[in-house]
Amino acid sequence: MEPKVLMAFAAALAMGLSALATGLAQSRIGSAGAGALAEKPELTATVIILVAIPETMAILGFVIAAMILML
Repeated sequence: MEPKVLMAFAAALAMGLSALATGLAQSRIGSAGAGALAEKPELTATVIILVAIPETMAILGFVIAAMILML
């Protein structure tokens, strides 16, 4: 295989796996957060922050993919 094909595959893998992991984490945190909000509505800000934290995995996956493609 050509090196460019392997680089594109590596970038896609970095972005795809990080996005899947982010989705899995957000789904679990979101369902737990919905249960917590049903009992204590004052936890809204905390739940929003906890749902946003895993998004950094997808952002970092994008950064790694961009770095791979810039080689």
